[in-house]
Amino acid sequence: MDLAKKIRVVADFPKKGIMYQDITTLLKDGEAFRQVVDLFYEKFKDYGIDYVVAIESRGYLFGAPLAYKLGCGLVIVRKPGKLPAAVERIEYDLEYGKDVLEVHKDAVEPGKKVLVIDDLLATGGTAAAACDLMLRIGGKTIAAAFLIELSELNGRPKFNPDIEVFSLLKI
Repeated sequence: MDLAKKIRVVADFPKKGIMYQDITTLLKDGEAFRQVVDLFYEKFKDYGIDYVVAIESRGYLFGAPLAYKLGCGLVIVRKPGKLPAAVERIEYDLEYGKDVLEVHKDAVEPGKKVLVIDDLLATGGTAAAACDLMLRIGGKTIAAAFLIELSELNGRPKFNPDIEVFSLLKI
């Protein structure tokens, strides 16, 4: 199945000049959604992953079923103020401004292997920040995975060279 054909492209959303990659059309197709999760599983099943770390919010869509299939834990990374216990936070640069991510300080035990997952790799700021956040709490990010990579935005160089960056689709 050609997964790229399952993604709707919406021009000028959320603002003029953006070609938005709408994954809702892929998600509603049970076979396509299953294929995405299965492809991630096949890629990472032998990596010894202890935790899948999913980035709010669309990373959760792939992170939860993948963690289930891998038989490992799921850790969620959120925007500020949404986690109830003590958090570690990281501020990172966006194309225009800054943003913040948080995770519970006790989400990952020291030295545990993590896979960071999100739906889209664009400039790399958010996912690279999530990898740095894992390092701060003691985890070892061994890979970052994405459904879609927007190659022209050159997000890969934001990652530590020790982290494998994997995308199912490159646009």
